Amino acid sequence: MVTSSHEAAHRIFQDRPELLNPVFRILGLRAPDKALFEVLTPDVTEIRPMERRVDTVMRVEPADGTGPFLLAIEAQGRRDENKPASWGYYLSYLSSKYRCPTLLLVICQDRGTAEWAAGPFRNGWGGWTASSVHPLALGPDNVPLITDAQEAARDLALAAFAAIVHGPNREAPAILEALARAIGSTDHLALAYYSEMLDIGLGNTPARDIWRKLMKNGSFFPGRGTLVEETFLEGKAEGVAEGKAEGKAEAVLRVLAHRGIAVSDEARERIAACRDMETLECWFDKAFSVEAAEELLAFK
Repeated sequence: MVTSSHEAAHRIFQDRPELLNPVFRILGLRAPDKALFEVLTPDVTEIRPMERRVDTVMRVEPADGTGPFLLAIEAQGRRDENKPASWGYYLSYLSSKYRCPTLLLVICQDRGTAEWAAGPFRNGWGGWTASSVHPLALGPDNVPLITDAQEAARDLALAAFAAIVHGPNREAPAILEALARAIGSTDHLALAYYSEMLDIGLGNTPARDIWRKLMKNGSFFPGRGTLVEETFLEGKAEGVAEGKAEGKAEAVLRVLAHRGIAVSDEARERIAACRDMETLECWFDKAFSVEAAEELLAFK
């Protein structure tokens, strides 16, 4: 499960690998058409000394037969002078382990970090370069600003990713409004996924508050009967009904307890699990007169 904005920035590639096609085009690389994607273990720890873990590692196998390659994806929130050495290690280890060429993609939410992350980072001495790391960097300067709802609807994964990358920037409100409109025409599972992904991916930023307000009423167009609004209202109605049933079941148990009626674990579980309001109303009325909980459960 996604637990932080850092994880959301790379986790979306695991969940929506089709996002790699527009990302490769942004970076000026040939997109792997009709490729097969496989998420690999991100653990690159050697024996015992130090734990090392890449954020996301994917194996990409293009359909054109050009051969597979690995993509190591890192979310980077700030400059870290220790990272280039780790990145070089990741690339060497993964290439050796899987016998496969490896690329490094770094996701950044601010321009300065993205400029730094693009490298190159050279390792050597005396003017001689022994190795060099050339990451592919994504940040506010090359991730598109998607502020049109129709454009967002054509590629929700890219629109959501753009919203995460641009979350801390002043363009965020327009991007989020377009995305909120776009998910009104999607299915329930996609709606739930992108709503939660953005809620977490935006972190503790003003953009997250904007997103929550847009999602709070279930729709950017309240009263228009969109899928988002219908899903929200259905969920709200179910939540209200669930709460009423739970409250009534607790009331039945309190009445029995007040009267000193013993309730077995089986009877307690059955009462607490009941969600039929007619049955619960009946049990509540009878709870004032029955002599045993089992007698109460006979009424339906």
